[in-house]
Amino acid sequence: MKQFFAILVFMIGFTGVAQADVWSWVDANGKTHFVDTMKSIFTWVDESGDVHYSDTPEHKDAVSVELVWVSSGTLDTLQAKNDEPESGYAYLGETPDEQAEREKVQAYYCKRATEIYDSYVNAPRLYRTTDSGEREYLSNEDAERTIAEMRQQRDEQCL
Repeated sequence: MKQFFAILVFMIGFTGVAQADVWSWVDANGKTHFVDTMKSIFTWVDESGDVHYSDTPEHKDAVSVELVWVSSGTLDTLQAKNDEPESGYAYLGETPDEQAEREKVQAYYCKRATEIYDSYVNAPRLYRTTDSGEREYLSNEDAERTIAEMRQQRDEQCL
């Protein structure tokens, strides 16, 4: 009988669910996607305005997305708390302390991205620093593109 319980305990130990990390990314239309892998993801908008994504850069306009860590767990554990979208996301098995820490990290990145975006918008002129340490001022088009990219990063961080 002791052998039976020993074998049973041994088998239960190896049938546990593997935990992974869940990551998010936002497509060109602002839709948030969740993945449980760090594999590269590329996205692009075609001529008709449809958003596509793939694990290979299949299109000349494809860009690599930035994956943002959401939490430990699996995609299956992601669920809206109390079915209220504004309440954030909770994970089965996520403790209140873990959730608070995750939300604190997300709030930090949102605040930082907002500060950078605001500094770009309020700057008299945008510039890059060259390898020699000199300022290289951006054209109006490059400045507008840089501000738009930072606005998108801010929006992604402040879901």
